[in-house]
Amino acid sequence: MRATYMYAPGDVRVIDVPDPVLEDPTDAVVRVVRSCICGSDLHPYHSMSPTVDGSSMGHEFVGVVEDVGADVTTIRKGDFVIAPFAWSDGTCDFCREGLPTSCRHGGFWNSGDVRGGQAEAVRVPLADGTLVPVPVAEDSPLIPSLLTLSDVYGTGYHAAVKGRVGQDTTVTVIGDGAVGLLAVLSAHQLGAPRIILMGRHKDRTDLGREFGATDVVAERGAEGVAAVRELTRGDGTHVVIEAVGHMSAYEQAVGVVRPGGVISRVGVPQYETAPVGFASLFGPNITLTGGPAPARAYIETLLPGVLDGSVDPGKVFDREIGLDAVPDGYRAMDNREALKILVRP
Repeated sequence: MRATYMYAPGDVRVIDVPDPVLEDPTDAVVRVVRSCICGSDLHPYHSMSPTVDGSSMGHEFVGVVEDVGADVTTIRKGDFVIAPFAWSDGTCDFCREGLPTSCRHGGFWNSGDVRGGQAEAVRVPLADGTLVPVPVAEDSPLIPSLLTLSDVYGTGYHAAVKGRVGQDTTVTVIGDGAVGLLAVLSAHQLGAPRIILMGRHKDRTDLGREFGATDVVAERGAEGVAAVRELTRGDGTHVVIEAVGHMSAYEQAVGVVRPGGVISRVGVPQYETAPVGFASLFGPNITLTGGPAPARAYIETLLPGVLDGSVDPGKVFDREIGLDAVPDGYRAMDNREALKILVRP
């Protein structure tokens, strides 16, 4: 089968690899119907260490179950399924506490002998705990929105939940990528009366307004902080969602959060240390939270709105390509020519 591998910064190839097969009785094999390129895939695209064997890519996919192991009881051949970006057993204490990303027996795609979703098929460990069957056909128009439940919608929702967004909280979202835009949608769903989106790309911020942003701030750095402060009578907002992962975005978050507020980070940090001392967080009683979204734990909450059409998170996909064009897709996203790219095998 064909699969996407990255060999060095900027070096993405679609190659032939062996077809996945069942290795454990708890496995399933899923034929990929749609996958996508994530903003976080651009981090290794910029900075990975070169490797002769390459690294498989992709952590978001939906597909049809082709085979199941003898111990799989909740998933059947022919089921259309959503695969969250981490696989988990669904039974350990962390899974029961709603944190499958810390599953004692789970892991993440593209680690060890588990390959990624930018491919024609994937072996899914712990299929009962990981996969979510959905009663749709593989040609359903809902597929783009269903795919967002694999990661970016759940991540945006996680940011809002960890930030304790509600009807009495104002929100700033830093970043107009797919996660930032779906954090706007999530904050709107949770009742935030004011949502300030910090982003520079008009086509994206227009979608942010459609999702519920009340204000857009295009400035960055000190100018961006001053603009948010001006909109909030000098106070800043109760919640700041940092959906970028760079130090400059974190510094903006510190600059626009209201005393007593929350900074919720879901952009994968590209730095090891950050200001948390008296002047930044301690003195004004700021809470710092966030982390990898337990997407599997949110799917049942978010799925009904997708199925009934009351939300359309799939609008974050603005381009669809075939698997062989994935290297060009990476370049397009890196050049900000596309927001998020849908991939069909």
